Amino acid sequence: MKLTTILLITACLQVSAKGYAQKVTLNQNNITLQKVFEEIRKQTGYQFFYADDVLKQAKRVTVNFQKANVDDVLRFCFKEQPLTYTISENTIIVKRKNIDPDVITSPAIDIFATITGKITDDTGQPLPGASVVVKGTTNGTTTDSNGDFTIEAEPNSILVISYVGFEEKEVNIGNQSSVNIQLLPAVSIGEQIVVVGYGTQRKSLVTGAISSVRAKDLEKVPNGRIEQALQGRVSGVTILQNSGQPGSPSTIRVRGITTFGGGGNNPLWVVDGVIVDAGAIGYLNQSDIESIEVLKDATSAAIYGTRAATGVILVTTKKGKAGKINVSYNGFYGISQPAKVLDLLNATQYGALLNERSVGGGGDVMFPDLSVLGKGTDWQDHIFNNDARRFSHEISLSGGSERSTFYLSFGLQDQEGIVATDISNYTRHSIRLNSTHKISNIFTFGQTLGYSHQKSVGLGNTNSEYGGPLSSAINLDPITPLIVTDPVLANSAPYSVNPVIRDANGNPYGISSIVGQEMTNPMAYIQTRLGGYNWSDDLIGNAYLEAAITKDIKVRTSAGGKLAFWGNQNFTPVFFLSSTNTVLKNNYGKANNNTFNWNIENTITYSKKLGDHDFSVLLGQGAYVENNGGGSAVTLFNLPITSYEDASFNFDIPQADRTSGSYDFTEHKLSSLFGRVNYNYQGKYLFTGIVRRDGSTRFGLNNKYGYFPSFSLGWNVSNEDFWTFKDVINTFKLRGGYGVVGNDAIRDFGYLSTVAGGFNYTIGNSGVITTGYAPTSLDNPDLRWEETSQANVGFDATFLRNFNITMDFYKKVTTGILRPIRIPGYVGVSSAPVGNIADMENSGVELELGYNKIFGEVSFSANGNIAYLKNEVTYVDADADFIPGEAGFQSMGNVTRIQVGQPYNFFYGYKTAGIFQNMAEINNHKNSGGSMIQPNAVPGDFRWVDVNGDGSITEDDKTNLGSSIPKYTFGLTLNAALKGFDVMVFGQGAAGNQIFQGLRRLDIGNANYQTKALSRWTGDGTSNTYPRLSTSDANGNFGNMSDFYLEKGDYLRLKVVQLGYTFDNRLVSKIGASSIRIYVTAENLLTLTDYTGYDPEIGGSVFGIDKGVYPQARSILAGLQLNF
Repeated sequence: MKLTTILLITACLQVSAKGYAQKVTLNQNNITLQKVFEEIRKQTGYQFFYADDVLKQAKRVTVNFQKANVDDVLRFCFKEQPLTYTISENTIIVKRKNIDPDVITSPAIDIFATITGKITDDTGQPLPGASVVVKGTTNGTTTDSNGDFTIEAEPNSILVISYVGFEEKEVNIGNQSSVNIQLLPAVSIGEQIVVVGYGTQRKSLVTGAISSVRAKDLEKVPNGRIEQALQGRVSGVTILQNSGQPGSPSTIRVRGITTFGGGGNNPLWVVDGVIVDAGAIGYLNQSDIESIEVLKDATSAAIYGTRAATGVILVTTKKGKAGKINVSYNGFYGISQPAKVLDLLNATQYGALLNERSVGGGGDVMFPDLSVLGKGTDWQDHIFNNDARRFSHEISLSGGSERSTFYLSFGLQDQEGIVATDISNYTRHSIRLNSTHKISNIFTFGQTLGYSHQKSVGLGNTNSEYGGPLSSAINLDPITPLIVTDPVLANSAPYSVNPVIRDANGNPYGISSIVGQEMTNPMAYIQTRLGGYNWSDDLIGNAYLEAAITKDIKVRTSAGGKLAFWGNQNFTPVFFLSSTNTVLKNNYGKANNNTFNWNIENTITYSKKLGDHDFSVLLGQGAYVENNGGGSAVTLFNLPITSYEDASFNFDIPQADRTSGSYDFTEHKLSSLFGRVNYNYQGKYLFTGIVRRDGSTRFGLNNKYGYFPSFSLGWNVSNEDFWTFKDVINTFKLRGGYGVVGNDAIRDFGYLSTVAGGFNYTIGNSGVITTGYAPTSLDNPDLRWEETSQANVGFDATFLRNFNITMDFYKKVTTGILRPIRIPGYVGVSSAPVGNIADMENSGVELELGYNKIFGEVSFSANGNIAYLKNEVTYVDADADFIPGEAGFQSMGNVTRIQVGQPYNFFYGYKTAGIFQNMAEINNHKNSGGSMIQPNAVPGDFRWVDVNGDGSITEDDKTNLGSSIPKYTFGLTLNAALKGFDVMVFGQGAAGNQIFQGLRRLDIGNANYQTKALSRWTGDGTSNTYPRLSTSDANGNFGNMSDFYLEKGDYLRLKVVQLGYTFDNRLVSKIGASSIRIYVTAENLLTLTDYTGYDPEIGGSVFGIDKGVYPQARSILAGLQLNF
């Protein structure tokens, strides 16, 4: 906490008390000390720190001072009070008086014992100046600069420990002679400092919808990427993991789907003032993060203008603190395995169902003797790794002097995938240096710099029905063997005449004669991808120079940027996996890309307090340049090698077997002016106004500049004199606002007509073909900014000292969504022009609840959140009321649609009303004219719902089958600690959405089935949910998009369970450490869901489409945290 840092530095450095020169005028009768403190704060700027219970015994005072010194006023007011105070620069610390031991009366029989102990905060840092009192007596003391104390007390006495900004705690010492006590931060809105963009603000004065996550909330969750650590911790923010592939990013949506143009919905990430694209945020070390703020509404995000429509996430990394050098280490090692595997048919079951399917379609029995098939090959068992290794090491050094501080860290992370580990793993090396330097009393210089090298090996096809280890393991028949060991088979076709893949013993991997196309032996496929990897080097930093011109005026210039290099390398050997999946020439390729983005920002801030009026003004200017996509690629074919280990570009390869290319940067520029005004009166009435003007090179002269204003109001009702029940509802603040933000996320120069070469012409009647240029897209000079306006109202409150609550209601409207326009083919251009063609709304409710309490020696806290979201498209292209959806599945085509009055990308298809059990039901299923509604149906077929009531089943009967967007998201974190032990339980989930379960290939009739196919219809009354199996399907039971493929996506996941132990400080101090903690963590222990796929958490550009998503892992980790 900021408060802890201030007081710790004050105590350690023994700063002498000095009164400011401000004068105080105060003339009031019989007022509380709290009122005196408030008047002094208003008139002088002094800040008072004290625990609320400290003032309970304080007497009221009558004062009459005219332009008196602060110290004189305080001495008078504290006379005959059971309190004392200390002035440290502009901070006044109030605590209970220490009683002179000489005046304590000893009992007749001396049964007192000397008790020693140490007081620390919730992170293990000592608390100097904490009050320790024997309950029911005047016997008390305070802790020294190391948090240590000594006190005389009887056995079984109760010690009462209090410290400014922390919950008071009572501890029964029993017969102990030494105790170590940990205090938890007090719940107080007014003490939290929030990063708001280009500055900070006290939480009590914030008028926008901002959620904060602190370092202590993250440090116990050993995630690979920071997005995953945020999941379930911020209301209104949906975070879905795209894949269980190590290093894979997550999909983040702040208050729903904001747009469906080409720019995506990822929020804007700002790390120490530098804009970082969502895909690159994985460069961050989790232990380096000090705080994360999510700006959810337009009133708080408008300061970032054009890039803030989809929300803003501000990340502040750690800085050094004056004092001794601190060394910290956090590391863990663990094992991962699949949290779930699918129930697929074994060979005997599979043979029986394929026999039934063939005979049902008029064919022959495929497997006459099922008894010889046995269980067959369990492909999942071969591709999954139950002992995938995972470890992390993070170490940091920090410290400094009053004039210069530094923070230096190093990190290493390594993780093996649980699917096809040889081609699924991830490593990251990182280093960070942050520093601040007070050059003079006026100038301060600071910088942050982070570097990471990441290397990943991926499966290739993930969440795809077109092959790859996972899709093949699901669809390949269990009859085909993993390896062919029978020499007769191994020496016959196709093994004897093709370059098949073989194992280390020379045995060929099995090739299916039953299931073909992309579905190949997954273990053989893995051998064809060895040696390939992706890599990236990211250097991201920021430097600033700040000048305190006066005590009220600060000028700041900052320059930041990102330099990134990335690419991939791959080797493809000669192979034969199947008749449709073969390579006859090996190839070795490499691609290199680079990006350089930079920004310069200049701001001036004026802050002033005039009596009861407190205001600040920020004015700023920014220039931002993105240079994206420069690079080159080269591929060599027909190398004289057989293994990736021998691959090199040094071979003398003929030009005919070489391909290469290069591409230049595309440049995007923004020029911005922005300003903000914050005002409050007596800390009661609050106002924030923001305006930003952005100019973008992505728009023409007609609409090059966009203007994005916002305002918000707040009322700290609990600061009013009429608020008489502060003991129950301690703080209560109302707030609301409205703002507009923009989006220019389209291709560069999208407003211009473009031309390209490579087109063929014939000139005149000669018939000679000439290569030339032609238009490829049309211009749109009226292309304008996509805008998102948002209204938000909410409140923050604390009650009974231990509870806190935040609630928000919002409506977000996006207009002029930027998207390619549908044009007829005769126009003659290959690329559709971009236009403002759609509108969409999101509305919702967010609730965050917290509870902190100490019960004797047990500390407990609970923090939960839940959010509701409604999404609706309100306008699309003027020529139609829908746009084809953005998710397709094989021969079905689009399975989603974008339509006015419906959620974005809702599932679109036929509804089923059970299964026809016999011909009588089919014959009786007639329309009003007496005709059969489904004349082609046979028993065992779906009964389709005639949605439009016209008496026949046509395309017009397709309807909304549900949304892939969760209506509800929620999370809960529980923490408890007792005598060095601590436990944390974290769960999260989502509800109200549908998932398209497309794991099985439609066009491969012999693909394997899940065991739920055993409950198919086989006769009258056998099933009303799973249709008959047949090679003849005139009714389209499996070929039509219908609710048969949809399942509820509701889930509740026990995400993290952690048990830790912090060793006694007396023990760890013997090795020079300040704290040592060990812990064991279990991740993804349990998921409660009815979904039959691997995992109900399915992210990506389109939610809820499961074609074989890489499942998340269940992990067991053991870790160590050290501080010196």
